[in-house]
Amino acid sequence: MSSNKQSSGFYKEHQKIYPRQTKGLFTTLRKISVWGLLGLFYLLPWLKWNDQQLVLFDLPARKFYLFGMTFWPQDFFYLAVILILAALLLFFVTALAGRVWCGYACPQTVWSEVFIWIEQWVEGDRPQQIKLDNAPWDRVKIGKKAIKHALWLFFSLWTGFTFVGFFVPVDELWFELSSGIIGGWALFWILFYGLATYGNAGFLREQICLYMCPYARFQSAMFDKDTLIVSYDEARGEPRGSRKRGADKPSDKGDCVDCTLCVQVCPTGIDIRKGLQYECIGCAACIDACDSIMDKMGYSRGLVRYTTEHALQGGKTHILRGRTYIYAGLLLAITAALMYSVMQRVPLEMDIIRDRNALFRDTGDGNVENIYTLKIMNMDEREHHYNITIAGIDGIKLQGAENVHLGSGKVAEVPVKVIVNPDKMSSRSQEVMFHIEAQDDPTVAQTQKARFLGPN
Repeated sequence: MSSNKQSSGFYKEHQKIYPRQTKGLFTTLRKISVWGLLGLFYLLPWLKWNDQQLVLFDLPARKFYLFGMTFWPQDFFYLAVILILAALLLFFVTALAGRVWCGYACPQTVWSEVFIWIEQWVEGDRPQQIKLDNAPWDRVKIGKKAIKHALWLFFSLWTGFTFVGFFVPVDELWFELSSGIIGGWALFWILFYGLATYGNAGFLREQICLYMCPYARFQSAMFDKDTLIVSYDEARGEPRGSRKRGADKPSDKGDCVDCTLCVQVCPTGIDIRKGLQYECIGCAACIDACDSIMDKMGYSRGLVRYTTEHALQGGKTHILRGRTYIYAGLLLAITAALMYSVMQRVPLEMDIIRDRNALFRDTGDGNVENIYTLKIMNMDEREHHYNITIAGIDGIKLQGAENVHLGSGKVAEVPVKVIVNPDKMSSRSQEVMFHIEAQDDPTVAQTQKARFLGPN
């Protein structure tokens, strides 16, 4: 076997897909989803909360502003919980309705939809695009291609600018860009993300879904026979065959008139009539296309529809079932715990480091002392004066910096001495409590445990 034949056996030659425009319920829902998600993406960097950008990940300052709250690297726990919630939500949605995430909310789908709309606006629908691509390069073709790619590039670069605006204050970024004094790294990431958008949404499109996205490969592990999927009703549609509109349905034919519109509108170019395929992203464009043909023929809708394998086989569907209840329960429990934790979060952190060079020291007056270093971080947006106290043993005393001043985001390491009369100790090692509290806001406070060591 020649190398060319081996190559053709392993790799399918790419052919450009020309999705046809369609109308219907699911097309409308997809447009609403695209506009809503793009609106959030492009507007969020420009929204303010108390003169602060509503969403900003300020990496150099190690501050993350989210909806009026400030988070620090020490709050990484919240990011981990959010990622767990995102994974559970994906499992839950997939168990219920298959790949609706891919068809309606995936960034690759959202930006590809916009690029397809631009392409259709400039070059026309599927037949016009095919005709244009097959035509020789003349003034009309060059003009349309130039306009399309110019719009694609402008939209891509604005996308790159917006992306960087989540990491650099967008007002500052716009001023630097419009003044021509933008920094090298900011410009690099604008161009990088913009060109990535241009390539992925303009050229790769469905190839990202088919060959690069891992979700298509492991989705079957989350599917079962009660998962809603886009399906062709083979029992009703076969044998397929063409016929004139308004004519009586042939007795030897099913409802499918073999118009191939379901293939022409598919953004990944599959034929849904061949059964469930990993390439299907669940966008339901084929449902809208098929329903329009059924309306014209006077047949009932639903030849292609959202359904389950159980329903297609004549069984009863159980959309809400064990695994969905488990996912829903975990989502609710973790979300409630996360919200409670964020509401109770105190923008102050204190770590206690005990001096390990000596277990204790005799002060010479009958008392013993332990030395500690208090590492204090002010995670609030305001500066604070803090009072530090200690308790846990009768007569315990704190010597050192009982009062500490810290600016926003500042960290201080405060050495302190704790002095105790050993006669007041109930054991050689006893628990003590350090308490730190802001003078201007008693709710900004932390209490941490430590061990005080004394003589035998």
